[in-house]
Amino acid sequence: MVGFRELLAESGLDHIHGMEILRLIKMCAGAYDRILAERMREEEISLPQWRILIRLYLAERNGQAALMPTDLAHSQRLSKNTISAHLRTLEELHLIERHLDPNDLRAFRIRLTTGSRSLIRSSTPLQLEFLNDLIAQLSPEECEMLQGLLAKLVESLQRKREDSISM
Repeated sequence: MVGFRELLAESGLDHIHGMEILRLIKMCAGAYDRILAERMREEEISLPQWRILIRLYLAERNGQAALMPTDLAHSQRLSKNTISAHLRTLEELHLIERHLDPNDLRAFRIRLTTGSRSLIRSSTPLQLEFLNDLIAQLSPEECEMLQGLLAKLVESLQRKREDSISM
């Protein structure tokens, strides 16, 4: 780290907060993914598949009965091939249904089955309890502060992205 600090000094920079925050966020995200994947190893579906079901459930609750695979790929930050593999598995497990899009007979729309809705309703409280246990070392005040700071960071990053796109 000494060499890096020297590089910063030569560049006229005196802190690395941006890089350190990025490193810590990536470490947290990686730790969450590893812990949740390990927890779900014994489950019928994987963590990415559970996230897809949750996305479909929330879309349904907001009036969208079905989503396109490309919408799911974008929202889950997965490639088309990866989302297709997950959807195939979920369909084999009878947790989703594919229906031809009436407006484009080359495209499919994905929707939940009754079984997947039941699975989500029964597993979500357990998942949320587990996630709350992961942050049990933080006080309620620290949780609120961290959420506020992360929300502010996300807003700042989105604004920077929008500014770079509009240029």
